[in-house]
Amino acid sequence: MSTQSSFARYPGLSGAAVVISGGASGIGEAIVRAYAGEGAKIGFVDLAEAEGEALAAELNAAGGSVTFRRCDITDADGYRAALREIEGVQGPTQVLVNNAANDTRHKWDEVTPAYFDSRIAVNLKHMFFAIQAVAPGMIAAGGGSIINFGSVGWMMASGGYPIYAASKAAVHGMTRSFARDLGRHGIRVNTLVPGWVMTSRQLELWVDDAANELIDKSQCLAGRVMPEDIARMALFLGSSDSRMCSAQNFIVDGGWV
Repeated sequence: MSTQSSFARYPGLSGAAVVISGGASGIGEAIVRAYAGEGAKIGFVDLAEAEGEALAAELNAAGGSVTFRRCDITDADGYRAALREIEGVQGPTQVLVNNAANDTRHKWDEVTPAYFDSRIAVNLKHMFFAIQAVAPGMIAAGGGSIINFGSVGWMMASGGYPIYAASKAAVHGMTRSFARDLGRHGIRVNTLVPGWVMTSRQLELWVDDAANELIDKSQCLAGRVMPEDIARMALFLGSSDSRMCSAQNFIVDGGWV
């Protein structure tokens, strides 16, 4: 089994300006910690103010350069303002990690137009406007990396969250279109696709005995996909090691079949 010391390091990320949405807990927190471990300058947003402030304080006390802003990413104007504040502190964004999402279950026959719009806003719309906000700086700098978060859920035809599934499927199309539009400027755009990740939210709400049996049966690899496993792929995609990777899906799911 790998240990922390056996993981790859990315010296090129030291001092890089990174923005991460939904960074106060779960996968997002693991990504914030991973980039901090590489010496990056990190700005992250989240609705969870206490958790976000505590994480930033912890990492800054350890010598990091971390800026947190409480932000509702579904408010496009407010999110753009937060991004401007973060860039005012750490400079133009070099790596954008569009991680934030909400996979709350919903019944298709109970969805209202307002609820539909709210799910699109939290799972898709914010990614577009974050890219729109930071891409000019990347263009001026001659390159950058944008990492959009997808999901294996829609690939497996999972039920119980049709708007979430539609949003995550749409992320893949958005990634490929932006990859074409921005590639001429040296900007890479990829989709990072997690499998069933053992975050505290998943463990509290949905990972029961039946779920564990399904995971054991479905994954090629034994064990569980952890937030840190997703963070390692996020580091690779943000680093120059992925300089010729764009418009692709990078799946980290333990080989789910």
